[in-house]
Amino acid sequence: MRNSYIFDNREQAGRVIAELYAGARDNLVVLAISRGGIPVGYSIASKLGSLLDVATARKLPIPSNPEVGFGAIAPDGSVVLNEELLPKLGILDEEIYSIEQTVLREVHRQEELYRAERDPTEIRGKNVIVTDDGLATGYTMIATIEMTRKKEAASITVAVPVSPGDTARLIEPMVDRLIVVKLSWSYPFAVANFYRDFHNLSDEEVIDYLKRFDEESNRNE
Repeated sequence: MRNSYIFDNREQAGRVIAELYAGARDNLVVLAISRGGIPVGYSIASKLGSLLDVATARKLPIPSNPEVGFGAIAPDGSVVLNEELLPKLGILDEEIYSIEQTVLREVHRQEELYRAERDPTEIRGKNVIVTDDGLATGYTMIATIEMTRKKEAASITVAVPVSPGDTARLIEPMVDRLIVVKLSWSYPFAVANFYRDFHNLSDEEVIDYLKRFDEESNRNE
């Protein structure tokens, strides 16, 4: 973990992670959380010669402040809630369920769109690197970890460019190894502050990264 780092963009951040990765390279799959994790995962998988797949877990937004989440949900319906935060929000159980179902529909929309021309990668028995462009509260990552564990991955590595220290402490016991290039103890914290280019990715950009990776992989076979 380095003390300071500003990334040019998500692809460059992925290349840095690939240089730091010292785990198993056989049966390796990079699972990138959409949308921002896709360029990071693209660079990691390209450099390590692994497979690349997409994870569409999403945060569950607080109704009064949609930029902040009170949990996350994965494509298989795995839900992780911030049990410390929820009592302070006063959200009713039926409202939580409604938000979960709304977000799950978007998760499934992304799954269908991004997988139009590619099948899900088999994870069982594989060494999986789960990545994103950074951690904030960590709940989207936790939902993805739970989904990956249910699919019986041989090992799970979480590898991200940046994370708050408290979130890294939360995630580390859940996985076999944790890689964080920039660990921050400064608050307030925002992932965007660690990038020169941190634009919002579109669905089209995600699809382009996946297609480009598949084309490059096919040429190298």
